[in-house]
Amino acid sequence: MTAAGTSTTAGPAGQGTGRLARLRARWHPGAWNSDATALTVITAVLLLVGLVMSYSASIVDAAEAGDPFAIFRRQLVWATLGVPAFVVAANLDHRIWRRLAWPLIIASVIGLIAVLVPGVGVTRFGSTRWLGFGPMVVQPSEIAKLAALLWVADVLERKRPRDGSLHTTAHLNVPAIPLLFLLAVLVLAQPDLGTTILLGLIIASVLWVEGLPGKYVAVGAVGALSAIAVLAVVAPYRLRRITGWLEPEADPMGAGYQLIQSKLALGEGGVWGVGLGSSRAKWNWVPNPETDFIFAIIGEELGLVGATFVLGLFAALLFVGLRIAYAAQEGFGRTVAFGITAWIAGQALINIGTVTGVLPITGVTLPLVSVGGSSLVSTLVALGLLVAVARATPPPTSRLRREAGQPRLIHRSGDAS
Repeated sequence: MTAAGTSTTAGPAGQGTGRLARLRARWHPGAWNSDATALTVITAVLLLVGLVMSYSASIVDAAEAGDPFAIFRRQLVWATLGVPAFVVAANLDHRIWRRLAWPLIIASVIGLIAVLVPGVGVTRFGSTRWLGFGPMVVQPSEIAKLAALLWVADVLERKRPRDGSLHTTAHLNVPAIPLLFLLAVLVLAQPDLGTTILLGLIIASVLWVEGLPGKYVAVGAVGALSAIAVLAVVAPYRLRRITGWLEPEADPMGAGYQLIQSKLALGEGGVWGVGLGSSRAKWNWVPNPETDFIFAIIGEELGLVGATFVLGLFAALLFVGLRIAYAAQEGFGRTVAFGITAWIAGQALINIGTVTGVLPITGVTLPLVSVGGSSLVSTLVALGLLVAVARATPPPTSRLRREAGQPRLIHRSGDAS
């Protein structure tokens, strides 16, 4: 039976059997509910804000390259690919993604290795993170975030039927930690510390929600911070980022330049902002205004009101995502929902923290808002999957009645039917 209560098998009406019938059964897996609707609206508004601000923030850099619309046009193309992907993911049974976990993780690893092959990977801004396909480039590490989440969730779900298997640290860590180590080595070789941190956040959130004791999570966090400190010391450019974060005024034209200019842009915006499109910081003052530091342009052009609005959208996404994860009816859906929520909310927190100076600069983009094609599409697919988990979850009253073995009742004007 589907969530709507209709049979998925072929009937006398000749709806068909076999693969087509199974595919039809996987489509529209549940009814739209308040959480699914709310998450879709939040996603749409963030995407719209991102498209508007990506044009405003990128127009100067694009104009200097000869076409003021070039960066925005590319982002719009990626959005036209990402929106249908979101719709498909939101309407498919989320459990079908378990079958895609292995192909996605294998493709991600192959892509991450290919990036490191001389002459294959595309180098930008001092890092080799992309693969070129004609006029478009793809970042395998963005695909790896979703692939790692799905793969670990699938492996843990396969272990779940074994009595007590997910209550032992070994069973939880064996699939996850080796995968994290492999992906971290490949991503750090690009180099890309920010994405490595996000991969660790995603896998740690999955292990925590599956029951890994908090002390092990704390030990892992301390170990990760220690590793980051070592990586910062051995890489001069990372060390400059740390010193520029701690004392930006000590090197205002060097390591502290980007943070100082970001804070100046945010302060210039005041309460209401200088007006959409009127930023002065994007005129070669704030580096990467359309990617890592787009939030500084939002704060300057839209002011405290606009920046708070964007913060509120991500806070709402976090709240709705946690509601979906809490209400999910089966382990895979719950794990995936929590992992996606932690990933997107955590990435937004890191990005905004770096722009405001709360955290060191890590090169992490603002989900759905910053320019970046692979990031935009992978985030939209992940949010579509989160919507699908919400749609597969019946309303609380229906859930309780079904658990109690009671038939569904429709209440109207105080009467039951």
